[in-house]
Amino acid sequence: MDLRVEKTERGIKNAFIELRSKKPLEKITIKELCELACINKSTFYSHYRDIYDLSDSMEEEVVRSITNSISHPEYITENPAEFTRELFLAYLSQNSLTMILFSGSRRNHLVDRIETSIKELVFRKYPGYREDAVWNIILSYCIQGGYHTFQRNREGDTARLISVIGEITEAVQELYGKL
Repeated sequence: MDLRVEKTERGIKNAFIELRSKKPLEKITIKELCELACINKSTFYSHYRDIYDLSDSMEEEVVRSITNSISHPEYITENPAEFTRELFLAYLSQNSLTMILFSGSRRNHLVDRIETSIKELVFRKYPGYREDAVWNIILSYCIQGGYHTFQRNREGDTARLISVIGEITEAVQELYGKL
């Protein structure tokens, strides 16, 4: 990629993060973003369709970074507690950015995108699970439930919280094996 294009992209994204940290996505205008990034509106539009396209692109980068941080996606079936630990450490590595990008009306977009991404990783390894309704429910429950439990209880001992969520994930999957 051309160095100028990279610099412009970085400027747009930095300006967006700065604005997004102060106000909801719906209140950010292209005009103020361009002023902050020191670019013309036409430059912005040569990179993105609108502010939502920019937000989606940045959200996707964060999700990709989180899922790429999971070195053993197969652990969700083989070692659920370790998978949970990897997933939440990946969340934490992107914490400040996710708190900005996925705030307000975008709050649940992170976990929904993570769920989709993780399911794709699992289905590539275990294609038969794609059509297994119960397995899909279990994956959704573990990913969504674990995430929301983490978010609502993160004031305390983070390591213990992750460990408990991992144990619950393991227990749910063991229960499925007994059905």
